[in-house]
Amino acid sequence: MNAHIVYASITGNNEDIADIVSDQLKKHGVEVDETEISQTDADELLDADICVVCPYTYDEGALPEEGMDFYDDLKELDLTGKIYGVAGSGDVFYGDDFNKAVDVYGEAFKTAHATQGAENVKIDLEPVEEDVETLAKFTDALVKAAGK
Repeated sequence: MNAHIVYASITGNNEDIADIVSDQLKKHGVEVDETEISQTDADELLDADICVVCPYTYDEGALPEEGMDFYDDLKELDLTGKIYGVAGSGDVFYGDDFNKAVDVYGEAFKTAHATQGAENVKIDLEPVEEDVETLAKFTDALVKAAGK
């Protein structure tokens, strides 16, 4: 089984989240590719059993500008049979816009006919020990959903 994790990060928090998810997947024996969103073509997800996106939310609910091509292309894919999960860091300071990109990417995966393997994870700022536990459960659910 293999997974592809795509992250967008300004502060490094989402790269940290991607690294944690990657480490957890590897503990399950999953082969993992981890790439930065501006360096990733959405169709690379077609080769993965599990697809994960770790986006940040900019300002008042905006998606990462460097990931707009990826986002637009993601919605056009047919990811039937693929398992997806979305986990991201944000700042609760933004209230209703806190981690909005996590939900928007989740909807894009649904548009692409992927199957949600784990509930969306929204982390306030950098991941702490309790978030690592949450991401381990997130990863466990993805692997279980993928049937391995």
